[in-house]
Amino acid sequence: MNIPFLLNKLIYSLSIMNTLLDMTINNPIFIFALITVIWFIPGILVKRISEAKRKKIKKKAQDDSIARLYPKE
Repeated sequence: MNIPFLLNKLIYSLSIMNTLLDMTINNPIFIFALITVIWFIPGILVKRISEAKRKKIKKKAQDDSIARLYPKE
């Protein structure tokens, strides 16, 4: 078997992953962008959901008003 080869490859890949992780965690621009995305995405989702709910309620109120003006026989 090629156990030494696989072990060497595993150590090398872990070293690269550790280096990349260290570079991203210590990068203030990356951390700023990550925090910004985590902060604003839920707000955008909540806003879209509440807008859709508000439009649905407004449409129902409008339909009720029209139904009162023109009653069906």
